[in-house]
Amino acid sequence: MKYGLALALVMLSVPTFVTDAFAADAHTAPAKADLAKAQQIVTQVCAACHGADGNSMSPAYPKLAGQSAGYIATQLTNFKSGVRKNPIMAGFAASLSPEDMNNLGAYFETQTPKPQAAKDKTLAEQGEKLYRGGAAEKGLPACTACHGPNGAGIPMRYPRLAGQHADYALAQLKAYSSGERSGGNAAPMKAIAAKMSEVEMKALAEYIAGLR
Repeated sequence: MKYGLALALVMLSVPTFVTDAFAADAHTAPAKADLAKAQQIVTQVCAACHGADGNSMSPAYPKLAGQSAGYIATQLTNFKSGVRKNPIMAGFAASLSPEDMNNLGAYFETQTPKPQAAKDKTLAEQGEKLYRGGAAEKGLPACTACHGPNGAGIPMRYPRLAGQHADYALAQLKAYSSGERSGGNAAPMKAIAAKMSEVEMKALAEYIAGLR
């Protein structure tokens, strides 16, 4: 289950609607979600790659714990429809109903993310500058505009980034840059990633890994 990084195409400061979104409780499941049914699906399918509690142990697979329920449901919908290309996830999502997707989103949103530390302090410091200040000379906005100062994201629109595996985050940035990842609301990230060097991508991914 892959989720991408979505940064703002414009705006170098956090807009009002972002701060309003963070005021909401990011770990409250929708009232009608069937978490027991979701847990059955997780145990049978999702846990192998993403962990039973959404804290994937493999850097190749994204951490889902604490991710917005709406964002997860949207990505599953996109995998199933083909808007987001991924043969493996398309196969898993094919049998899921909209109700299943909403249940899974709610389940993972209520799981507690397990923090980790950046492995390369120097690289992470470079990434922090990009995350918080962008790079005006290259037209790169600060990531905080859409993902917030603590990487919590905006439910439905932009994913939680805090504590995500650096390898996975880097892979998604490269996919946006190359055009491999498209569809949905990928356009802003494609434009932004295309302006980034590989060193900048690695620095940003390293900082995100230790963000909490």
